[in-house]
Amino acid sequence: MSNPLAMGAQLATNAARFGWFYGVNRLMEVQARRFGQKPGYRPKRPVPTQQELMVALANLFLADAEAARRGLYPPMDAEPQSFVQHVDRLRAMFDDLPGALARRASEEADSVREEPGVDAVPDYYAQDFHFQSGGYLSERSARIYDVQVETLFYGAANAMRRAALGPIAAEIAGRDQRKLAMLDVACGTGRFLRQARLAWPALRLTGIDLSPAYLAEAAQHMRPLRPACCIAGNVEAIPLADASQDIVTAIFLFHELPPDVRRRVSAEMARVLKPSGMLVFIDSLQMGDRPRWDGLLEAFPVRFHEPYFRQYAIDDLDAVFNEAGLAAEAQTLAFLSKVMVRRKVTV
Repeated sequence: MSNPLAMGAQLATNAARFGWFYGVNRLMEVQARRFGQKPGYRPKRPVPTQQELMVALANLFLADAEAARRGLYPPMDAEPQSFVQHVDRLRAMFDDLPGALARRASEEADSVREEPGVDAVPDYYAQDFHFQSGGYLSERSARIYDVQVETLFYGAANAMRRAALGPIAAEIAGRDQRKLAMLDVACGTGRFLRQARLAWPALRLTGIDLSPAYLAEAAQHMRPLRPACCIAGNVEAIPLADASQDIVTAIFLFHELPPDVRRRVSAEMARVLKPSGMLVFIDSLQMGDRPRWDGLLEAFPVRFHEPYFRQYAIDDLDAVFNEAGLAAEAQTLAFLSKVMVRRKVTV
């Protein structure tokens, strides 16, 4: 059923978020120069113009609003915190900027080594991704992660995540939500879990992540909605039974994994999926997805501590998923992200 009001509401929300976070992004750039940030890396590959970026961003927002018009999911994007709490997190992000710039200048990314529990996580995880204080293990990092990501992407991170909701809506249509199980792998602060809960209040949701601090944020973000089952664990060995999930999602995870770990995680996601179950995967663009944007992918791991991004950008994801028994069903691009829908092969 068409709902023009829902479309208008989603467009208005996206426009407001863009305006707000674009302004925050510009202010962060000013502060970075004030604290002595060196000139940025100049990629050898082509980079898009600002106009090309804005057109692609507008297309993402329009597709998001169109999905709301079609009733695939309700209009959403209200912050789970109050405005005062949101501003407090922005302040904490700005406070962390000098330390992040210092770590970038020194190429040191090991403040996470001071965090409790660091010895219990894999070595590849025990790094200051994005040069943020405490890596993914600190409470401070968990509090500011979402505003950092939204600032980087001009308020579009949640809209890129919602690109996963359309395929899921098609999968769920006409079925009893109460009997369907969905696992969000590396759920982080729970933004996508919250989106899924708003769309499907009765769906059996589970999230798994290595960071207790981020899982605590996820629990906060789910309030006052029905909670998801959140598990602290390594997605290389998901503590769920074989063929227990109808849907698995993996959002912005693979670019932060070494190549061999990507393959182990793919096999685990296939293992927990039911026969013919669906994987919805979202991550960064790869080289060649938008050839005129390859320079952005070249520069990204230089600007931010992303030790596995270069290899991710050229990895053969089709081969990775095919090897795990996850056949291709659909693929689309959503601004700076790629959406892949895979189906577990039945024998």
